[in-house]
Formats: sequence, C-alpha cells, structure tokens
Amino acid sequence: MTILSIKELPGKRAHKSKVQLQGGGDLCLYNKELKKLGLEEGMDLSDEVYQEILKTILIPRAKKRAMHLLEKQDRTKANLTRKLKESGYPDEAVDEAVSYVESYHYIDDERYARNYVRYHQEGKSKRKIFEDLLKKGITKDTINLALEEEYFASEEDMILELIEKKHYDVNTADIKEKSRIYRFLLGRGFRSNDIDRILSKR
Repeated sequence: MTILSIKELPGKRAHKSKVQLQGGGDLCLYNKELKKLGLEEGMDLSDEVYQEILKTILIPRAKKRAMHLLEKQDRTKANLTRKLKESGYPDEAVDEAVSYVESYHYIDDERYARNYVRYHQEGKSKRKIFEDLLKKGITKDTINLALEEEYFASEEDMILELIEKKHYDVNTADIKEKSRIYRFLLGRGFRSNDIDRILSKR
C-alpha cells in the first residue's frame, strides 16, 4: 500500500503525524517513530511492515489508551470504540483494544445498563431510559433485561411529583397550561394514556 501523505497533527498532538495510506487507512505515529521506520510520502508500505507497526506500536498503545479512558469513567463498548477511533487508531488496533478490555470485564454493557437504570429510575421513565441507553449503543435485548430486573420506580408517582414541581393545578389551568404540562411530560418519556389518566384525576 502506498503512503499518500504524512501530515503533522496540530496542538497537543504536536510531534505526531497522520500517515494516510492508499485505500483509506490512516496511522498516527510520533515523528521519531516515522524517522526510525523510514516512512516517507510516496513510498510503498508492505503488509509485513504494516502488521509489525500494528503489533509493536499501535495495538499496545490503543490498549493503554482504552485503559486510561476507563479509569476516568465506565463506558459502553460503542462509546469506547468511538473514542479510540477519534484518537486516530486504525480499526484493527481498536478491535484488539476493545477485545482486551472486554476479556477482563473492564467494559460490560449489561453492567453499564443495570447501573444506569438503578441510578436514573427515580427521575426518568422507562421509555426515556430505554432511549438514552439505545443512543449509547447498547442492544435492545440488554436494555430490556436491565429494565425488567432493575426498574422498580412508580411512574405515576414521578408524574405527580413533576406536576407538583411545575405548580400545575387542574382547577385553575387553562388549555395552554394543560398543553404545556402535557408536552413536558411526554418529553420525559411518559406514555400519553398515563398522563391523561393522572391529569384527569386532579
């Protein structure tokens, strides 16, 4: 594969360059590594050398980066994968790093989903939590399992509490106020029939 360009990265990544390869692959290496490997624009990079760079430099570095990211906070598999790609690691190094931390259960989407449900259930509806976790890249089956086994909050109590906080009074509220509180509760993920049923009681 041909090295199309070598461009030094700006800012905090100074002394590091992006190597763009024919076929869309990119490598991020320190300038001293480029010099040691003798990489230059226009030269042909053999698959043997490419694999050696992956094995000895990029995969170990991606593993360390993954561990550093997980020291700061628990992450989903999708989030960790995205962060590593944003750091400039090629797919092969990202896959190896993610598999490595998974093997030690440093990332576990089911554990993440269960913890998220336990922590957020007092302020969010089931549907809202489901949508949040889906956006984080967790599978529907894993989310449903976590909700089924960890969600014990009363959505009716939550709706009543939110209504009280908004100082909504059914006896004095006009159509505009009712529409506003209705939209607010829908935005929190509560089902329309539950909202109607509770508002009609008050």
